Amino acid sequence: MNIIEGGVTAAQGFEAAGVEAAIKYQNRKDMAMVYSAAPCIAAGVFTGNVVKAAPVLWDKEVVSHSPAVQAVVVNAGIANACTGGQGYACCKQTAAKAAKVLGISEDAVLVASTGVIGWQLPMDRIEAGIEKLAADKTDTLAAGTSAAEAIMTTDRISKQAAVQIELGGKTVTIGGMCKGSGMIHPNMGTMLGFVTTDIAISKELLQEALREDVQDTFNMISVDGDTSTNDTLVVLANSLAGNPRITEKNEDYAKFKEALRYIDTTLAKMMAGDGEGATALFETKVIHADTKENARTLSKSVVCSSLTKAMIYGHDANIGRIMCALGYSGVDFDPAQVELFCENDQKRIQICKGGMLTDYDEAEATEILSSPEVRVIVDMKMGEAQATAWGCDLTYDYVKINADYRS
Repeated sequence: MNIIEGGVTAAQGFEAAGVEAAIKYQNRKDMAMVYSAAPCIAAGVFTGNVVKAAPVLWDKEVVSHSPAVQAVVVNAGIANACTGGQGYACCKQTAAKAAKVLGISEDAVLVASTGVIGWQLPMDRIEAGIEKLAADKTDTLAAGTSAAEAIMTTDRISKQAAVQIELGGKTVTIGGMCKGSGMIHPNMGTMLGFVTTDIAISKELLQEALREDVQDTFNMISVDGDTSTNDTLVVLANSLAGNPRITEKNEDYAKFKEALRYIDTTLAKMMAGDGEGATALFETKVIHADTKENARTLSKSVVCSSLTKAMIYGHDANIGRIMCALGYSGVDFDPAQVELFCENDQKRIQICKGGMLTDYDEAEATEILSSPEVRVIVDMKMGEAQATAWGCDLTYDYVKINADYRS
C-alpha cells in the first residue's frame, strides 16, 4: 500500500469543486461537488439516530435502488434536518438541478447537508451554487482540497487521505474526505464522509467491506456523545482502474479492505482530534480482553467519559476516572487484574497495576498528557481480543462554540 497525497480526486475519473454560495456563511466556501466521469456503484452507511435528516432519507433510497451514482452535492451551514416534506423536496430539487447541468439522471445524484438543524435551505442559492460547482470542477488535487474545505462547519482543518494498491497488475487508488467536529459519537459513521475509488468490485462486496470497516473506525470515535441526524458515509467505485472485477472474497478483496481501513482510520482520527474546542487527540487501546465486542465497549466507554476527557485537558493522570469508565461500561471483569499505561510518541509510563495506583512520576505523567496525541493502554488480562477508540479532550471552548452555534 502506497500512501499518496490527495483526497476525492485522487482516483481516476473523479472531479471535485468547492465554491461560496452564501448558504449561511459569508466570505467562505460552503458548497462542494464530487463527480465521476463514469457511473459508479455506491455503498453507504447512515445515522442510527431515529431523527434522520432529509438528505439521509434521499441517499438511502439512491444507494439502495439506483443502478449507478455519478455525483454528490454537499452544502454546509444548514443541515436540512427536521424540515419535513419541504426538506425532502429540496433534496429532489437539488438532485434535479445537478442532473440537468451534469447531463446525468436525477437518481444518480447523492445530496448531503451539514449545519444548523431546523432551517430550510435557500434553494435559489443552492441552485446557483450547483451551476458554479459544475463549471469549476476538475480532477486536480487543489479541487479535491477545495471540496474538503467547503464541507467544513466548526472544523478547524480539512480532512483528506489517499492510497494506492496493486491489484491484478493494475494500480487502484482510493481517496476520501470527511467533515466532523461536533455531534460526533459512535453509531454509524458519525459525520459526512465521501470515499472515491477506481476499483472494479461488486456492489455487494463494496457494501459489505464498508459496513464491516466502520465498526472499527468511524464507530470507534466520540467527541461529545451526540449522534448527528445527518451522519452519512458513502463509497463510490467507478471501475476505471481496470483491475479484474472483485466478485469474491479473495486476496484482492483483502488488499482492498486493508486500504479502505487505512483511509477510514486516518479520517476518523482526524475528526476525533479536531473535536470542537479540542487540544488533543485521545486514544484508548484495550488489549487482552475476552471478546472483540467487549474490547470495543470498554475502549469507547473511556473515550466517551466526560470526566476522562476533562482529565486529558487538565493533564492529570487520574486512574479513578479511567477505572470508573471501565466499570460502568457493562462489561464484567476483575478490577484487580487491570493494568493502565499512558504514552505519547516518545515515552510510556504505567499508572495502574493490579487495579492499584503505581508509584509513577507525576511530572512525567503530566508531560505525556500535555502532548497533542495522548494514548491510554488498558490491559484487561482476560484473553486475546483488542480494540481502539478515539476521542478528544473536553475544554471550555466546546461549551463556547455550541452555546452560540446558530448565530
